Amino acid sequence: MKNTFLSGCLLFCISAAPAFAEWGFSGGQTPNAFIQTGDMTLELQCDRLRFAPAGYPDSEDIVGKQSLSIRFMKNGSTEVGSFQAGQENATLRIVDNYPVEVVFQDSADYQFILDQIAANAILNLSMADQDVSYGLFDLKGSGKAIRSLRSSCGSTPQAGNSNMEAPEGVVYCGGGQVKRQIEYLILDKAQGEWDAIVTVNGETMRAMTAYSYFGNAQPPQGFVVALLGEDQSEFLVFKDGNNNWIEYGDYQYNQCN
Repeated sequence: MKNTFLSGCLLFCISAAPAFAEWGFSGGQTPNAFIQTGDMTLELQCDRLRFAPAGYPDSEDIVGKQSLSIRFMKNGSTEVGSFQAGQENATLRIVDNYPVEVVFQDSADYQFILDQIAANAILNLSMADQDVSYGLFDLKGSGKAIRSLRSSCGSTPQAGNSNMEAPEGVVYCGGGQVKRQIEYLILDKAQGEWDAIVTVNGETMRAMTAYSYFGNAQPPQGFVVALLGEDQSEFLVFKDGNNNWIEYGDYQYNQCN
């Protein structure tokens, strides 16, 4: 939930200092504003943020608790607002084996967060309801980076719509006694936690992507992405040279177009 308030001196249970580094912006297919230090990274995308803390145990802790306090400070001691990300308003998960990705259910919540980051001096990502910080970031220069982000996101073509048009591209065929034809599309802009669509025999469903192989540090050769369907189905996409295939259930589906 959002709230704005003034607090006195904020004491942290661990010694920390804001990460002094330059904010940057990267355009392309996935525009993002970012700040990176030697051991931490914060990346703001069109509809989500990604935070790589100093250590993997912190990522596990955030996802295990399913909560992250996003605190905005006008200086080193005065907090002027906060947002508590949790199961009721966001999806928190580990992606690419390390960063924590926070996908917000309500776009207005994310816009509030971007507004506050652009307007304040320090961002504190901490444990919910506790003064234990996972990371502090200097926000100098963030306003310009966020303006560039919003400009790019506003002009980015939106893939998919409320009717969920079937994807067009690589088609996968095969299976056992029940033959299937499978297609998928990664969306340029996610719809809540869903950032892909999958079509099986003409029936289209939403899915979320996972680029880590079920927590394993070393995925099988050729692994590209896992697609986790809203019906709890799992599609594993592989590419090895000119060979493209999907593993779904106990069957393999090879490119057939």
